[in-house]
Amino acid sequence: MTTLALSITDIRVETPLIKTFLLTAADGGALPPFTPGAHLKVSIPGQQDPRCYSLVSLDAGADEFGEPRHYRLGVRLEEPGTGGSRHMHGLQVGDSLRAEGPCNDFPLHAPPSDEAETVLIAGGIGITPIAAMATALKRAGRPYALHYYGRSRAQMAFLAPLAGLHGPALQVHADDEPGTAQPLNQLLERTERDRHVYVCGPKGMIDAVRAQTLALGWPESHVHFELFVNAAPQAGDRAFEVELRQSGLVLQVPADKTILEVLEEAGCDPLYDCKRGECGVCQADVLEGTPDHRDYYLSDAERKEGKVMQICISRSLSDRLVLDL
Repeated sequence: MTTLALSITDIRVETPLIKTFLLTAADGGALPPFTPGAHLKVSIPGQQDPRCYSLVSLDAGADEFGEPRHYRLGVRLEEPGTGGSRHMHGLQVGDSLRAEGPCNDFPLHAPPSDEAETVLIAGGIGITPIAAMATALKRAGRPYALHYYGRSRAQMAFLAPLAGLHGPALQVHADDEPGTAQPLNQLLERTERDRHVYVCGPKGMIDAVRAQTLALGWPESHVHFELFVNAAPQAGDRAFEVELRQSGLVLQVPADKTILEVLEEAGCDPLYDCKRGECGVCQADVLEGTPDHRDYYLSDAERKEGKVMQICISRSLSDRLVLDL
């Protein structure tokens, strides 16, 4: 993955909580191309893990993907948060960033036919990768529908450029405007089951889309999503023991930490990437015990079988787990 030195050339206030950062190469050189749905891993001073921010594209007339003149990131201030967005919102024009990428865990797929409409669903700051997908579809002349959900228009970024670019393909659904309401279940019930659906936004929205498309008989391979939140303790979480069979190491996983975090604290070097249970990089074989699956990577059949798990986010329903690590 490419390490980039970037300079902030412009900062725009999109909403009271969202800022856009325009970035160029610090040495004035060309920026690497990217694909719709891609993100940068931005280094945050004083923090071990980078923060992932999606690359936004709002100009179908220019090749922002193949020959980007700049990168555009949209960042929502999260309070309380882990400090990444607070650091970003404190930056000024002329400041520098270090980042890795672009990388893409949320790619736009080829449609089943030239006439098949792609359905894009964004909630809040989830518009950032979805906007890039809509731009790419517009540029390619492919049919699509863009559904943008938010609490109010005042909290929804990029409305003016999105409306100008996408026209009737854009439908805005604001909670405080009853006339724009379209519940997700109604939207999905009216959509052909062969369509590819892309959704990004709050966990509740993604969970709802996944559950409803499954209930409606949608092929799992046609439902794509990206989640912006990492593992967090849930009510009822408890400690458990994990044994790493290959090394014989036995560790205690407290209620407020993940298996991955405990392994790192013990000096292990496990493979991982997203820390959201989406990418599958941290997958481990389960030799004994019952996993508490919280990932977005495994199929329902794989979860029921219980032979593998994502250690970045999933926990244990049994008092003890034995992993092939």
